[in-house]
Amino acid sequence: MHGASNIVLIGPMGAGKSVLGRRIATHFGLHFIDTDALIEQRTGTSIPIIFDVEGEAGFRAREKAVIGEVCALHGQVIATGGGAVLDVENQYALKQAGLVVYLRVSLAQQIKRVANDRNRPLMATDDPAARLQQLAQQREPIYQALADLRFTTDDLNAEAASERVIARLAGLPRLQHLIARKDRHA
Repeated sequence: MHGASNIVLIGPMGAGKSVLGRRIATHFGLHFIDTDALIEQRTGTSIPIIFDVEGEAGFRAREKAVIGEVCALHGQVIATGGGAVLDVENQYALKQAGLVVYLRVSLAQQIKRVANDRNRPLMATDDPAARLQQLAQQREPIYQALADLRFTTDDLNAEAASERVIARLAGLPRLQHLIARKDRHA
């Protein structure tokens, strides 16, 4: 690939994909897509309700359709749901879509950020810490395999984390054609 068509953010829930994705997109003058938010917008309901009505399999089918669609676009910052990488076809689509950035977060920080979040169906458990550990063991190898870049967001506020990621992205030759668009539209 001569240059990346998109910036794709992957990682566990609570890593900051949505918050940092918006900031990265704004900084570079790109369009931001949050796949979970797009699913909610299209269904007119929340992800917890989709999980309740259709189960995780129903949600993952909707997620797969959205991933396939947004990965065909260009000039986007795409924030995925934490489990989007579980599907092999999604893995391929995300990797082909552009530069994949893995936002990491420690289990301790993740617990602080999401353990009591009622909008996260996978946290509907008596032991959120054990559930997060289980998800990490399952997904970490996939995140690592897909990632072109890795950033840890622990102990960083959104501003500091986004500044760090933006600085690194701005220096990558394979993104210059994509992020230079901001200068053309200014």
